[in-house]
Amino acid sequence: MTPTTARTTRGRVTIAVLIIVAVVSVFCVRLVDIQIVQADSLNATSLASRSDSTVTLGTRGNIVDANGVVLATSILRYAIEADPSAVAEFDRPAADGSGDVKVSAQQAIGELASVMGLDPAVITAIVTADPTSRYAQISKSVDVSTYNKIRALDIPWLYYKADQSRTYPDGSVAGNLVGFVGADGSALAGTELTQDSCLAGSDGSEVTETGEDGVAIPGSTVTLKKAVDGGTVKLTINSDLQYFAQEALAQRVTEVGAESGTVVVTEAKTGKILTAAEYPTVDPNNIDATDPAYRGAKVFSDPFEPGSTFKSITAASLIDAGAATPASQVLAPYEYKSGNAVIHDSFYHAPMPWTLTGVIEQSSNTGISMLSNNMSVDQRWDYMNKFHLGKPTEVGFVGEDSGDILPGGVSGPTQLDDQTIYNTTFGQGLTVTAVQMASAYQAIANNGVRMPVQLFEGCQHEDGTVTDAPAASTGEQVVSPQAAQDTVHMMESVATTGYAADALKIPGYRVSAKTGTAEMSNGDGAYGGAYLTSMAGMAPSDDPQYVVSVTIRKPVTITSGLAAAPVFQKVLSQVLKTYRVQPSTVPAPDLPTTY
Repeated sequence: MTPTTARTTRGRVTIAVLIIVAVVSVFCVRLVDIQIVQADSLNATSLASRSDSTVTLGTRGNIVDANGVVLATSILRYAIEADPSAVAEFDRPAADGSGDVKVSAQQAIGELASVMGLDPAVITAIVTADPTSRYAQISKSVDVSTYNKIRALDIPWLYYKADQSRTYPDGSVAGNLVGFVGADGSALAGTELTQDSCLAGSDGSEVTETGEDGVAIPGSTVTLKKAVDGGTVKLTINSDLQYFAQEALAQRVTEVGAESGTVVVTEAKTGKILTAAEYPTVDPNNIDATDPAYRGAKVFSDPFEPGSTFKSITAASLIDAGAATPASQVLAPYEYKSGNAVIHDSFYHAPMPWTLTGVIEQSSNTGISMLSNNMSVDQRWDYMNKFHLGKPTEVGFVGEDSGDILPGGVSGPTQLDDQTIYNTTFGQGLTVTAVQMASAYQAIANNGVRMPVQLFEGCQHEDGTVTDAPAASTGEQVVSPQAAQDTVHMMESVATTGYAADALKIPGYRVSAKTGTAEMSNGDGAYGGAYLTSMAGMAPSDDPQYVVSVTIRKPVTITSGLAAAPVFQKVLSQVLKTYRVQPSTVPAPDLPTTY
């Protein structure tokens, strides 16, 4: 080989080596890029192309009563879906284990139709409407039992999607309090909405690798995000008592041709709501069957002029302020004029020598108006504020109204006209909600101590912890124990010698009550002859344990407190029986009603 040839050969070898090195370098760089730099991205893309992602449902929590009775719960439902493009004959393991058997598409459709209770022609029409489609829905929702039977058919071109459905086992019992959710599961009313932050679950997700045939690879499922179930909301109500009150109320509203009614029962020592019944009321399982006006909780959202049941609040305030005693005297006329105000009693009578007890028993508007002159207007409104009137309760229920003790937008009581100032002594010219009224009577029943109104015990989570429980409270002393006890005893005369006495007797128990009849405003400040009748009270009078407050709106056949009295008596009797309250052992004090 000549030197020139050798040099040429070496040059070619060198070039070849350089080319090889360059090529190898490119491959190395590319390999590093693929295996290191882009590894995560490529792995994710690869996994996505051969995996199925699934949402795992976080179950919405239950709503239960004080005894754990379930009032709202979630159940699983399943959508049954098909891949029309894959509808064909398939192999299925024989029942006797002898191998696979061929199953035709029509046979599979027949089996599916039998399980679902459908005509096979219906399913055939669904899956053949567009044979090239990858999706067709056979059923939007089937129960777990049906779903399990369908899965057992092992039809490869069927798919399933789990969803939740809300159900209310007791139907309309406490429906006004429980509320309801929409078709998409979103909270729309009642406790469902008020306590949504507790009840709502949090969905999770998982991914499963699949083979080329789309079948899941066993053991390949990975949880990306764990589903979290919602908490359980415990109410203070007794669902059995709620049912009883709803039935008694519905019967009476129908009997007197009324528009609607409410019953609120509270525990005197704690402020807990044991019953908040309404009629009409909503069945959360079928909200469309209920007029939209009655799909909420009117006990919280619908303020009204309470009428004469408010006289007990005025009397307790007068006694606490030292402005009156149960024996305070007033010569009460049928008509009383003061300034620009003109007050009438509900029945004509000559001037009557009544004590404050007699004024309560006879429900005299003129008598309570005249005695209220012993206390300043500002003082009376201070007491209304202490009774927590004119402001929402501590429950914080969705749609709750605060009521209005200063109507017309005025900033203080002294700006009110003379008529309104007097009218408010007997429950006209101001508004309260049913729960507020029951709360005021709870304070009187509890030796003058108002306890925060309580409907929710708290939110219990999966691990047993409880959050959002009401803070412990010793309550607020609204009036003195003596003023409260005097008021309770004065109200006993209504149940013993008042016009509704016969309808209020409960054998073995001393009962205190106050009737009310308020003419209702037609909305523009005028009063058109419609009435709201009411009754509120407590028992046993010697040591009040429970408060019951009843309202009946726009009765036709009876427009006095007698419209509400039978409901009050029935519900209070049932409450005393349910909680095994000991009968009264101390006789009622003999308070004079006249002088």
